[in-house]
Amino acid sequence: MGIFSMILSLLSGVALFLFGMSLMGDGLKMVAGNKLEAFLYRMTNTPLKGVALGTGVTSVIQSSSATTVMVIGFVNSGMMKLKQAIGIIMGANIGTSITGWILCLSYIDGKNGIAKILSTATITAVVAIIGIILRMACKRSVHKNIGNIMLGFAILMTGMQTMSGAVSPLKDSPTFTNMLTMFSNPL
Repeated sequence: MGIFSMILSLLSGVALFLFGMSLMGDGLKMVAGNKLEAFLYRMTNTPLKGVALGTGVTSVIQSSSATTVMVIGFVNSGMMKLKQAIGIIMGANIGTSITGWILCLSYIDGKNGIAKILSTATITAVVAIIGIILRMACKRSVHKNIGNIMLGFAILMTGMQTMSGAVSPLKDSPTFTNMLTMFSNPL
């Protein structure tokens, strides 16, 4: 992959990521408004509840990055305070460990494990299909906005996968590896 196409792919992934985050955030505001804000406050009013929520959400969607992005969207929109977001992000790190254990289950049966069904690519595809059906077929604005939330999440995840694919050739580049390993800790 040439450097120009790598940069172009990376920037298109960033564009999809930002658009998906915006679409999802706007849909959340339209659907939930004050109800979601009250729900998030109840679920994150103590740090332990926030950690539990972050762990659960990350375990289900299998992406601590997506959980963190959703939380950032909530903080940016004013639905959540930074103090509440910290617990969720800590829980997202725990949820990532649980996701790793779930992925290990895929090796039990060989190629046909639970990880194929619960992979982020499969979840993203299912969410995108449901989202577009809701957006195109439903008449009520609430259902259309739920479709927007789902499409925003799917676009966000696609953007993350695009960015990941764009920079994956760098792991085999000795120049890039040397550049990252040349820094040392002075302490």
